[in-house]
Amino acid sequence: MEKSSSNNELEERVLEVLKTCYDPEIPVNIYELGLIYEIDVQEGNNVHINMTLTSPACPVAGTLPPEIQGKVADLPEVTEAKVDVVWDPPWTVDMMSEAAKLELGIL
Repeated sequence: MEKSSSNNELEERVLEVLKTCYDPEIPVNIYELGLIYEIDVQEGNNVHINMTLTSPACPVAGTLPPEIQGKVADLPEVTEAKVDVVWDPPWTVDMMSEAAKLELGIL
């Protein structure tokens, strides 16, 4: 099923919000870090996000996903937001954008 233009627009707005969320230990937003695996804008403007963390022992595991969920849910167009943390595939530095790698001196 092809996405409607309104779904694409909402996905772009969600992306803008995700780029304002940071892991407090890393000065790069979670999107550029490669922590966002999927943004699914569903019927009725329900947004489902699959994300991961840099490790299962990440100190923000209990606070970052709810923060993201709340920020996305605060968008006026969003009816409901849900964030699930997934571990497959495991996160690696290869998932980071080139900009993030440059920022962190990895390139």
